[in-house]
Amino acid sequence: MPPLKIMPKKKHLSAGRVPLILFLCQMIGALDVPLDLVQPPTITQQSPKDYIVDPRENIVIQCEAKGKPPPSFSWTRNGTHFDIDKDPLVTMKPGSGTLVINIITEGKAETYEGVYQCTARNERGAAVSNNIVVRPSRSPLWTKERLEPITLRNGQSLVLPCRPPIGLPPAIIFWMDNSFQRLPQSERVSQGLNGDLYFSNVLPEDTREDYICYARFNHTQTIQQKQPISLKVISVDELNDTIAANLSDTEFYGAKPSKERPPTFLTPEGNESLKEELRGNVLSLECIAEGLPTPIIYWIKEDGTLPVNRTFYRNFKKTLQITQVTEADSGNYQCIAKNPLGAVHHTIAVTVKAAPYWIAAPQNLVLSPGENGTLICRANGNPKPRIAWLTNGVPIEIAPEDPSRKIDGDTIIFSNVQERLSAVYQCNASNEYGYLLANAFVNVLAEPPRILTSANILYQVIANRPAFLDCAFFGSPLPTIEWFKGTKGSALHEDIYVLHDNGTLEIPVAQKDSTGTYTCVARNKLGMAKNEVHLEIKDPTKIIKQPEHAVVQRGSKVSFECKVKHDHTLIPTIVWLKDHGELPNEERFSVDKDHLVVTDVSDDDGGTYTCAANTTLDRVSASAVLRVVDVPNPPFDLELTNQLDKSVQLTWTPGDDNNSPITKFIIEYEDAMHEAGVWHHQAEVSGTQTTAQLKLSPYVNYSFRVMAENNIGRSVPSEASEQYLTKAAEPDQNPTAVEGLGTEPDNLVITWKPLNGFESNGPGLQYKVSWRQKDGDDEWTSVVVANVSKYIVSGTPTFVPYLIKVQALNDVGFAPEPAVVMGHSGEDLPMVAPGNVRVNVVNSTLAEVHWDPVPLKSVRGHLQGYRIYYWKVQSSSKRNRRHIEKKILTFQGSKTHGMLPGLQPYSHYFLNVRVVNGKGEGPASSDRGFHTPEGVPSAPSSLKIVNPTLDSLTLEWDPPSHPNGVLTEYTLKYQPINSTHELGPLVDLKIPANKTRWTLKNLNFSTRYKFYFYAQTSVGSGSQITEEAITTVDEAMASRQVDIATQGWFIGLMCAVALLILILLIVCFVRRNKGGKYPVKEKEDAHADPEIQPMKEDDGTFGEYRSFESDAEDHKPLKKGSRTPSDRTVKKEDSDDSLVDYGEGVNGQFNEDGSFIGQYSVPSGSEHSESPETTELCSEETVVPTAVDTGYCGREAKVPHQKDKAGKPGN
Repeated sequence: MPPLKIMPKKKHLSAGRVPLILFLCQMIGALDVPLDLVQPPTITQQSPKDYIVDPRENIVIQCEAKGKPPPSFSWTRNGTHFDIDKDPLVTMKPGSGTLVINIITEGKAETYEGVYQCTARNERGAAVSNNIVVRPSRSPLWTKERLEPITLRNGQSLVLPCRPPIGLPPAIIFWMDNSFQRLPQSERVSQGLNGDLYFSNVLPEDTREDYICYARFNHTQTIQQKQPISLKVISVDELNDTIAANLSDTEFYGAKPSKERPPTFLTPEGNESLKEELRGNVLSLECIAEGLPTPIIYWIKEDGTLPVNRTFYRNFKKTLQITQVTEADSGNYQCIAKNPLGAVHHTIAVTVKAAPYWIAAPQNLVLSPGENGTLICRANGNPKPRIAWLTNGVPIEIAPEDPSRKIDGDTIIFSNVQERLSAVYQCNASNEYGYLLANAFVNVLAEPPRILTSANILYQVIANRPAFLDCAFFGSPLPTIEWFKGTKGSALHEDIYVLHDNGTLEIPVAQKDSTGTYTCVARNKLGMAKNEVHLEIKDPTKIIKQPEHAVVQRGSKVSFECKVKHDHTLIPTIVWLKDHGELPNEERFSVDKDHLVVTDVSDDDGGTYTCAANTTLDRVSASAVLRVVDVPNPPFDLELTNQLDKSVQLTWTPGDDNNSPITKFIIEYEDAMHEAGVWHHQAEVSGTQTTAQLKLSPYVNYSFRVMAENNIGRSVPSEASEQYLTKAAEPDQNPTAVEGLGTEPDNLVITWKPLNGFESNGPGLQYKVSWRQKDGDDEWTSVVVANVSKYIVSGTPTFVPYLIKVQALNDVGFAPEPAVVMGHSGEDLPMVAPGNVRVNVVNSTLAEVHWDPVPLKSVRGHLQGYRIYYWKVQSSSKRNRRHIEKKILTFQGSKTHGMLPGLQPYSHYFLNVRVVNGKGEGPASSDRGFHTPEGVPSAPSSLKIVNPTLDSLTLEWDPPSHPNGVLTEYTLKYQPINSTHELGPLVDLKIPANKTRWTLKNLNFSTRYKFYFYAQTSVGSGSQITEEAITTVDEAMASRQVDIATQGWFIGLMCAVALLILILLIVCFVRRNKGGKYPVKEKEDAHADPEIQPMKEDDGTFGEYRSFESDAEDHKPLKKGSRTPSDRTVKKEDSDDSLVDYGEGVNGQFNEDGSFIGQYSVPSGSEHSESPETTELCSEETVVPTAVDTGYCGREAKVPHQKDKAGKPGN
């Protein structure tokens, strides 16, 4: 395949690249000749055609040109040569054609007003500028005029004329008052395009004395002011009063009210008008109408539709604007003014004319000797423009003839050109609306190729994007271009690459393998030139973690995350934008590497947040929308309508929902008459409603308020509505909670919950109280009382049932008939004590009591139950009498038996039983005594070890604080513990009960022993106490050991042993990390007393009773510091199963099967709380589950006080 080439006049590009080709063709046609080559002048800069200058500054008329040789400049003014040397105020900048006219020091701008044209000339030709019309700006004052005050009656139409002075450029008009505040405009009042102020109808509020029209001249930054206009709008009554006082009927026929009227147009006049506009300008059509009510304006195009995206409505739709108007926008436009009384139409015929505009402007032409070429000048306009050619500023008709050129309308054809025929040609396209002037030179050169693009440029392109490698060139004749890739010079072909006419090589989709060195070669018949460029392909920048949309509440915090991946050779810049602009400059907005954090979010923070990652080669962005929500703003404009006796309609306007739709409205009311300042719930309606029909109660002074609720929460309440007082009516309900209870044996107290003021329905609220005995034939006794809540009936029999009713009434009437309730007159103390009291001792801590019920008539009140008083009077073991506080258990209802728990073993008790009613207790039954059998003792109160010697230890102890019987003996068990905490053989020793000291002999020296010690009664063994102690060391042996320790062989042996131990420890550690378990449980079991085993649960139906204290002690963890004290004495822990732990006077009861359902009172200060210093010494897996808990976890432990139901120590 042949290499890719560019030949003169030959272009290659697919159809999809046509726009780019057109642009590039224009560029190649307007080829820049390097400035080191001979070329005709080219105008590079000039002042605008219509040049308005500030008369306060120097006039600068620009004219810049390039060429070789450098061009010289000359000017014409109003068609004749302008000799600048003769005017000292005019100078030309060196190396330039720009004129500077110094009018600041002297002279006037008006003197230099005129049409200027610049000519740039060298040996190759002459280029000319546009005709530059220079005019000084003008901002004239308003002419003096006397403006009479205007007086109109309400409803009339009005036009306040502005008529600004004619300035240059035209002024911008606006209306303000004396305070420089813009006058408000609306559909009724608005400013026209001509600056006049139009009133469709006037209102009294339009009255003012300072309607002032202002004209702002932007060019000179001045504002001119018209004289103020005074307007007074009076009502018909005011106008008639004025007429009657000052005018006769012949002078004025009297003011009549301005009736409503259909619309008529104030501007434009008539039914039709014409409008002409130039192509490319903004078409502005205006219709302003008067009428009452104010008319509304509508626009249509009769023979088509209004153009989309170019149509805009201004001035409350009174002005229609179409931007970038074209000939297709010509046609009939109709404005329609409507109000309820009619409509009026006006048709505007629009014609769009066009000043000349280019279709193809002539371009510079570079030819080599003997070549052919053309200059084309095509323009359009309405009317069609005339084309005129000039050469070097002279009409071509009178220019010297050139046999190589031929004029064919808008085209000049050149053939077999020669170097001497270089010139500048001007094309002038003109019609009545303007002209176009273009310079294009024909430069005849013979030049070998040259590459204008710098050598060894490095192009960096993102992968999968097009790459453009430049090769700007020049040569005459036009060179051909070839591209090669790599050092071996492989040619590039059309199947992958696109070669543009300006020499640029396009790689449509650059890949990693596109990286490399590319060579551009330019050839013509005069020579060859080449240039190398380099291409690198970079990975694209990507946002791998995009910010996510967020909905947050006002005042909270929001964070957006944006993580970017990029080519490692590129350094991205992360920029956060809000609504495509910069972030607010506030401390609340903070940006770190990947996050944007906004704190204390406000409503203004809502919007679109964009994370933009920029490198030198690409830019990626991702956006997220932040929606700031909050509770709604409160409703407002509350209004009461349809006010009836028992209903009213409430209307309101919702407040802002703060971006979270309102789901419901909550209506509350206040009764200012009865409960001022207290708001009550009235009703709820959906969030789409703005009215509610409310039911009302009589004789209430209502005020209402409304709250809005959305998914975020509830708004603050609205302002209260106006008050509305409803009429009084009789009560529609009676008091509730009516009761009859006597407080004394001979009275009946009737109570009720009175009606509140809202429920009274009227003034003078009272109550009619009625009663009679239930079982008698008496008539109702009634009494009317004031607004109270209690009435006492005296002289009643004791505890008799009564029928009671309470009815409400007020000044209007009675409430409906009330319901009848039953009550009782007052109670008296019971008269009879329960009989036949029997006691059955169940075990050492539990007894069952039975009794016979008393006759119901003797109760003389509501039977509440039976109460047992019991107390311990004698300790069978100590045989000393001491008073014990009585304990009480109450059994509800008519029960005739109950259980007494928590008794102390081996004790003597007395009890009696009493019946209880609402008044109190009856007489007590005769005392009944009973004995509790022996139980197991508590642990010895203390155990300490004194006088340790080489082979003996002496133990001292205190007896159990609760022997619960006669002690028969003590049991001491002990065993040695070696250095690895292994236990030796257990020794069992019985000690008489009367001993409190014992010495153990023949023990091993320097040995730790563990001791287990407990007391026994005939029932069994009590809780044990443990202790550890060590015998003393033999001094002679110790000295021998010291001698051995100084021997070298012994030191070596010890080091070897230490090394072996270290290795074993490492092996154990590795095995343990792999899931091995350490047999702590077995170690713990080895320390416990092997002869003490747990007992089975008692099969009794009641079970053991425990105090709250003992339960807490059993379950709470050991306290810190619970080891054996320094004096080696173990303190006993009290555990009393009596009900004193729960307090006295508290009710308790048992079911018939013996289960306890009684209730106890806890005396003040008897609650048990766990010390904040307590902590568990062992995990659940290492604690030995025995009642005799050694608590052994490599340390001494406290002995808990605990016993099972058989009175034996648990395991």
